Amino acid sequence: MFNKILIANRGEIALRIIRACKELGIQSVLVYSQADRDSLPVQMADEAYCIGPAAPGASYLLIDRILSVAAISDVEAVHPGYGFLAENAYFAEACRKHKITFIGPTPEAMRALGDKAVARDTMKKAGVPTTPGSEGLILSESDALKTAHTLKYPVIIKASAGGGGRGMRIAHNDASLIQGYHAAKTEAENAFGDGAMYMEKFLINPRHIEFQILADNYGNVVHLGERDCSIQRRQQKLIEESPSPALNPRLREKMGTAAVKAAKAANYTNAGTIEFLLTDSGEFYFMEMNTRVQVEHPVTEELTGIDIIKEQIRIAAGERLPFRQRDIKFTGHVIECRINAENPDRNFTPSPGLVEKFIPAGGIGVRLDSHVFAGYRIPPYYDSMIAKLIIRGADRTQALARCQRALSEFVVEGVKTTIPFTQKILANKDFKAGKFDTGFIERMMQDIGKVEINQEEKA
Repeated sequence: MFNKILIANRGEIALRIIRACKELGIQSVLVYSQADRDSLPVQMADEAYCIGPAAPGASYLLIDRILSVAAISDVEAVHPGYGFLAENAYFAEACRKHKITFIGPTPEAMRALGDKAVARDTMKKAGVPTTPGSEGLILSESDALKTAHTLKYPVIIKASAGGGGRGMRIAHNDASLIQGYHAAKTEAENAFGDGAMYMEKFLINPRHIEFQILADNYGNVVHLGERDCSIQRRQQKLIEESPSPALNPRLREKMGTAAVKAAKAANYTNAGTIEFLLTDSGEFYFMEMNTRVQVEHPVTEELTGIDIIKEQIRIAAGERLPFRQRDIKFTGHVIECRINAENPDRNFTPSPGLVEKFIPAGGIGVRLDSHVFAGYRIPPYYDSMIAKLIIRGADRTQALARCQRALSEFVVEGVKTTIPFTQKILANKDFKAGKFDTGFIERMMQDIGKVEINQEEKA
């Protein structure tokens, strides 16, 4: 086991990793920007080193500075968390070159799965269902038109190196395809330095179901069940839950088996997530694999009792998985709400600033992962998520009631948050009935708009 680990991240995930290290008897070393000098992770880590100004490009994305801190602090491993350098194969390779263990997959697996077109091809060869799409990359405007006519509209054009909803455009006809192709290509070149594109048949409002997998270095691969991530806005997840209301035992087993097969096909090790799109008819298709720990990993931890961060560290240290698929038990129902410092009434614009009051929710079945406290100033330079409220109940009905209760007592003053908007989602009759898909938020916001217009007309 490692004696000392460097954490190349910030916020709640940095704090989460620090806590896992403490329980394993491992010293934690944190790198931080000037904007995070007063943050809770800096206070909690055994050692902390400032590596630059607030901008990520001048701090959290500087591989040389991170590795310099690793050298002077004599760490044996680096945990990248999620975001920033978590899926950067060059960073993983640089760690290997400096004889520092990267807590994650190999650079080779990361590159293969990070290239969406290559990942699709790998899954097709392994027999994992993939969405009908282009054979290889789309190389020109004419190539895009030819492929779209074969697949039939609607289609979605995607950046091969993309992620987070960037480098993607949906097209319903030739005109929107040509415009979308060039816009997505330019966006991908600017965001990822790679304008390679591919195309898929666009599935209208499917479910977004992902399976958590763990794989050690000895060929043992297991899945830890699914998470339903269909409640999302602009490809950004807002609520995740498990088990999914859309899956029956037979479909769950079929998708879980496909997820394990996908990981094995990619020679994957450590923690990862296989993401699927699920249609109303029960057909599912591989979408992508996230080669890191997910924001929503606590859902699975609460459902299975398995600490995913600790397992990541143990696998990286060369240990075997201590369980097999038959040993994993799923108990109850878990819901996670992401709490963002955003103003829902102003199109979810970020709301950084001083947190004047912070009263976290508590009680039975309530877990809060957050780096925020009263007096903390939320910086404007990073992701707006400030907390994850994770609720566990004996069943979905109890979990929903507990979640509403917890949100009602969760107080954040000084900045705007998405708590009120999340409460509206949980109160929605279709959501409560488990009848939702990736188009749910858009439809709900349209309904809210209609109600507001009607109220104004009556006034």
